[in-house]
Amino acid sequence: MTSKNFVFTSESVTEGHPDKIADQISDGVLDAIMEKDPMGRVACETAVTTGLVFVMGEITTDAYVDIPRIVRSTLKRIGYVHPDYGIDWNTCGVITSIDEQSRDIANGVTTSHEIRAGEDSCLASEDDEIEKLGAGDQGMMFGFACTETDVLMPMPIIFAHRLCKRMAEVRKSGEVDFLRPDGKSQVSIQYIDGKPHHVVSILLAAQHEPETTDKELNEILSEKVIRAVIPHNMMTNDTKFFINTSGRFVIGGPQADAGVTGRKIIVDTYGGYARHGGGCFSGKDPTKVDRSASYAVRWVAKNLVAAGVADQLEVQVAYAIGKARPFSIMVNSFGTGKIDEDKIVALIDKHFDLRPGAIIRDLKLRNPIYQQVAAYGHFGRDDLDLPWEKTDKADAIRRDAGLK
Repeated sequence: MTSKNFVFTSESVTEGHPDKIADQISDGVLDAIMEKDPMGRVACETAVTTGLVFVMGEITTDAYVDIPRIVRSTLKRIGYVHPDYGIDWNTCGVITSIDEQSRDIANGVTTSHEIRAGEDSCLASEDDEIEKLGAGDQGMMFGFACTETDVLMPMPIIFAHRLCKRMAEVRKSGEVDFLRPDGKSQVSIQYIDGKPHHVVSILLAAQHEPETTDKELNEILSEKVIRAVIPHNMMTNDTKFFINTSGRFVIGGPQADAGVTGRKIIVDTYGGYARHGGGCFSGKDPTKVDRSASYAVRWVAKNLVAAGVADQLEVQVAYAIGKARPFSIMVNSFGTGKIDEDKIVALIDKHFDLRPGAIIRDLKLRNPIYQQVAAYGHFGRDDLDLPWEKTDKADAIRRDAGLK
């Protein structure tokens, strides 16, 4: 963002939103395979609709996982525990259609183009097989960090996530007993001179029981969700609350709207404040750079911002399927950089190895850590111990950049 006055809006959705149900099931399957077979290849897609879950994709593994059990346990944890909700964990239908990963893709990923073409003798001589991986797909990925929040994320998306997470917390704890699992949030923030100044408006869409009144919904969610999450100093007398602007929201979840894996990629990343390369994360093992490289460049950007290199930083990488080394690395500090951008690229090259195998090694991505980030964002999660959220390289970068 340039330094000017503007209002920026981001949205989030609860874990009971149909698309997020699908993401969590896909990542639940991935986690189950990673736990038993860390070298498994997974591309798992899920679709959900009234009373039915369809799990499909390409999976190569020596492990057996009970996909229907994963589906049902995920729905139960989210809160789909009654037929009136349109899908019930205990009675819904589950269909699976799984094939193995294409041999052509598997061969290109297992042994990178550089090794096959004899281009990289250093890489070819490495003993660790994981170092020899090529990228699991082509594409470009973006990472971003900024100083707007303590987790180095844009403020609108962080507030939106926390509102949705709070709605789930008060529902599951019984503190608010009329909520159902589906819901959304939207936060609009006024920026002055490029910095967040105050919240202009907050929108909540909360699925609820049929007997709930509009007055009850507005009063309780305003107090127990909005005011419990948004800092008092970020609101003014003119901050507007909008709750269930369509009126009633009794019918929700997969009954109201079919859900599919990967349809909430902007919710998953930076809420539209920074760019997204296009590929989704959920259901993909870490050989897929859509996921692993996006995590890596968030790690890169966060460490650089934590080191004081810039107040805002976007990092782009691009890959070709089967090749280990990125095609390109680009940075944009939006005029906030303390050093030249070519020097920032040099720091990235020195401190980060962005080959897929190295990313998997450095971020420990062959572990069952994925379903926990399939709702409420993959980045800026101070409630989880995520390797790509660590600022473990910031001190060394700061020294090399000559910054105090």
